[in-house]
Amino acid sequence: MRILMGLIAGLVFGAGLVVSGMSDPAKVLNFLDIAGTWDPSLAFVMGGASITAFLGYRLVLRLPAPRLDRSFHLPRTRQIDRRLVLGAVLFGLGWGIGGFCPGPAWTALLLLAPGTLVFIPMMLLGLWLGPKLAARL
Repeated sequence: MRILMGLIAGLVFGAGLVVSGMSDPAKVLNFLDIAGTWDPSLAFVMGGASITAFLGYRLVLRLPAPRLDRSFHLPRTRQIDRRLVLGAVLFGLGWGIGGFCPGPAWTALLLLAPGTLVFIPMMLLGLWLGPKLAARL
């Protein structure tokens, strides 16, 4: 049941990304291009997602445990360290250069756009290399 619910949640999330335009790199890049062809519509998508997540967490965390697991899996630290900042910077650079973050990239993969066909393998390479490089640092 847990896997099925995860699949359903992922499909709903992916459909939301497609409907909102988040899987279109041109729309994302236009949102980031404040000095040029700025498109503020994704700010409403992100605002709506933030409000929904805020309210959802407030409601769900009142429960003693999640419905499909024994406990909640929440971050154990609130510390802002070098790894967090570096990860955020790399994520932002990748998003700004490619027009994708990981979720929308997977939804856009079905379009077989050349940018997606480059972004996904590079993202997977980064996910593989990240722990190896972090261990060396």
